Amino acid sequence: MQSEKGLVLYQNKPFIEHIIEAVLPISNNIQLVTNTNDYDYLAYKKIKDVVVDKGPLGGIYSALIHSDSEINLILSCDIPLISTEMLQELIEKHTVDFDVSVFEDTNRIHPLIGIYSKNILAVLKKAIDANDLKMMRFISNIKHQLIPILDAKRHLFKNINSVAELNELNTNLS
Repeated sequence: MQSEKGLVLYQNKPFIEHIIEAVLPISNNIQLVTNTNDYDYLAYKKIKDVVVDKGPLGGIYSALIHSDSEINLILSCDIPLISTEMLQELIEKHTVDFDVSVFEDTNRIHPLIGIYSKNILAVLKKAIDANDLKMMRFISNIKHQLIPILDAKRHLFKNINSVAELNELNTNLS
């Protein structure tokens, strides 16, 4: 995107604000994992990566290390269409039998919209230390639950990673 992804505008509002709006009906205990001051305008706790340049696994590790909660809702900053209803469904369907619960549709698993337990901290640290940073490989190595979603809801999970994807989002949903 050539800029901080969470601050990319969609419908005149940064992605991160869309995500926060979806979370607030569920919890106001919001923490942002960021290594930049660009989010300082938001009145939420900011956490720096414990280990830098380790991608999503590093961000999840940092979030869990700093969390007081055993179970945590973890979201990436590039999913502006996520809804409170989908997050509530994730929470309702998560069971303590699993360390991670994430959604899946017929095409893919969505690992960056999930519930993550602090029980995985040691496994996370081991993966980071080994520089084994593939999300799907990590999830396959822990007790995880895949929650199916209808393909009709798949667009709510769309990661926006490029200007072309942002333009497509604006075209399809305007």
